[in-house]
Amino acid sequence: MDNIAQPAFIRGESGNLFTLYFPPNRSRNKRRGLLFFPPFAEELNKSRHMVTMQARRCAEVGYSVLLLDLFGTGDSEGDFGQATWSQWRQDMFAGVHWLLNHGVHHVDYWGLRSGALLALDVAREPDSISCLDRVLLWAPVLRGSVFVTQFLRLRMAADLASDKGVKSVDTKQLKAALQRKEMIEVAGYDLSPELILPMESLELQGLQPSPGVRVDWFELAAEGRPLSPASLRLVEAWRAANIQVSIQQVVGEAFWSTPEITRVPDLLDATMQVLGHE
Repeated sequence: MDNIAQPAFIRGESGNLFTLYFPPNRSRNKRRGLLFFPPFAEELNKSRHMVTMQARRCAEVGYSVLLLDLFGTGDSEGDFGQATWSQWRQDMFAGVHWLLNHGVHHVDYWGLRSGALLALDVAREPDSISCLDRVLLWAPVLRGSVFVTQFLRLRMAADLASDKGVKSVDTKQLKAALQRKEMIEVAGYDLSPELILPMESLELQGLQPSPGVRVDWFELAAEGRPLSPASLRLVEAWRAANIQVSIQQVVGEAFWSTPEITRVPDLLDATMQVLGHE
């Protein structure tokens, strides 16, 4: 089969990066790449199955799909505590250049959760503008500050549940430590200020793509639950700025955070409706 995943290492700014490449169906090759921007920490581990399923389906309709472990994550070099936001941006550019050097003329970005912030942050750079036509957003994080606060609360919960007499720290104390350029540990992950503070500063609203870039946005929610007002306001603001953006809600569980590995077939199908019939 054409689209059997091909594992390989590519060179990143700070070390070798593990990748899975899904080559396109030769009879339907679009000369178009799809680069996945991964979510954060355990959300990545929970979502790998869904992401791999989507990657395989996209390759079947002619996309060259690259999944990449950022520096300090997965099977790439480095420790999580050594990672910085700047490194991760450069890692994604390494993925862009790899695809462009392997027969691809354009590279679409696909971001899940905090990976959406990373994708749109990278999309602003000149190296992206020249080759980028589309950004796919799966359940994007709207505000990095809210996401970081929620993640830091895992430390509070762990401290409160500990039977070792550990004194609980709150999110303000953890953020103060980061501002002092100190490392902190949350949920088994060492976090550097150079990673967390830039992430915290980002908001989707401030990462408006170029007018020539199409945005396809997918949200997951329980049946009958409407799209959030914040998401709708952002979509309207982008449309007012002549950004071509579509948004649709898919019924399904938040697979990146469920206790067991979860599939949301309707999300795969909805994404293929966008990508598979061009």
